[in-house]
Amino acid sequence: MNQLYFGDNLQVLREHLAAESIDPIYLDPPFNSKRAYNLHFNSPKGKQSEAQITAFEDSWHWGELDEREFDELVHAPKNDVSEMVQALRRFLGENDMMACLTMVANRLLQFHRVLKPTDSQSIWFACRKNFRKIVSALKCETALQTT
Repeated sequence: MNQLYFGDNLQVLREHLAAESIDPIYLDPPFNSKRAYNLHFNSPKGKQSEAQITAFEDSWHWGELDEREFDELVHAPKNDVSEMVQALRRFLGENDMMACLTMVANRLLQFHRVLKPTDSQSIWFACRKNFRKIVSALKCETALQTT
């Protein structure tokens, strides 16, 4: 394989990766630090320039994309994860935490689809303390859903 993809990993997972083709998987999503991260440019002589552009904004907000991804979860066939995510939405409402969890749930389902069927399957997931327990529950639910 040895390919690097640029873009939304959900789209890459769905459109470019075959089932049972990857092991291990590592996800390091934005952490909702509520900061913008900039790319700084160097001058032709190698010194840091004042020129910069925003590389990405690390803030979660419930919006149209989150609503579409939530809708995909709810209407996916044989998807017990959707029950859990719907319950979380009723409890949490539409906020930054729910936006993150919706993103994570969709990707975890795709991760399990593309994971090779080996005894050493692994998904490495970096997340902040405030998301760990809920993300762990989602990871368990997706594992149960796909086995």
